[in-house]
Amino acid sequence: MATQQVTTAGRILVAPSVILLFAWMIVPLAMTLYFSTLRYSLLDPDSSAFIGFQNYTSFLTDPDFITALLNTLILVASVLVISVCGGILVALLMDQPVFGQNVLRLMVIAPFFVMPTVSALVWKNLLMNPDSGLFAWIARSLGFSPVVWFTNYPMLSVILVVSWEWLPFASLILLTALQSLDEEQKEAAQLDGAGPLSYFGYIVLPHIARAITVVILIETIFLLSVFAEIYVTTSGGPGVATTNIPFLVYKQALLNFDVGSASAGGVIAVVLANIVAVFLMRIVGRNLEG
Repeated sequence: MATQQVTTAGRILVAPSVILLFAWMIVPLAMTLYFSTLRYSLLDPDSSAFIGFQNYTSFLTDPDFITALLNTLILVASVLVISVCGGILVALLMDQPVFGQNVLRLMVIAPFFVMPTVSALVWKNLLMNPDSGLFAWIARSLGFSPVVWFTNYPMLSVILVVSWEWLPFASLILLTALQSLDEEQKEAAQLDGAGPLSYFGYIVLPHIARAITVVILIETIFLLSVFAEIYVTTSGGPGVATTNIPFLVYKQALLNFDVGSASAGGVIAVVLANIVAVFLMRIVGRNLEG
């Protein structure tokens, strides 16, 4: 009886925060669903009208939609490969005893705490600027012509910026997994004469497999909504070369002033993100069970 009273009291105390969080999520989603069924233009909001699913059809048949979808997938996949593979290498290096190890780890992790807008500005103006950037100075010093990164290689440039932001996250998670490796396994591998590649392939990699899966899951969810880096560096261009789904929704809403189509695009983006999340959650579940 006492346990029941405690449970009831706990639910009553938690209820306000749960209700607030629920409203925080549901109200914007409900408003988005509502506007996605309207012909609603910011230029003429008084002439809005109910048009059903026409906005969804319009967004899905937009000539830029397939390109934006492919760009989104390319961006996510490329950043995952770079951040996971690079994160494993960085984690292995940070796991070695070196002088100033704590300072080194702090420097490696620091980019993850830089705001995306600031990161994009640093790469655009200080590193990749064809006139005064660091890469241009290095190219001139070696006798080469500077590369106009955001014009000639726009998607690669965005991938590098985003990868630089997420590499520290992957390194931190994988380093934590590496540090939990049993010392007895390390000693046994050394006594058995295992080489570096065998040690990594048969001991280290299976041990950090779960951490890699978690990194992929978390990064994918956030990478599907990359916007600031594209807005600051390329504005989705040249043309639609770097336009992803979030940026296409932004263009519909604030450049074309079509709130209805943008809302439909937002709903479609949420559905796609949830499909990917469910798929990845199943992979994570199987990996953790294994």
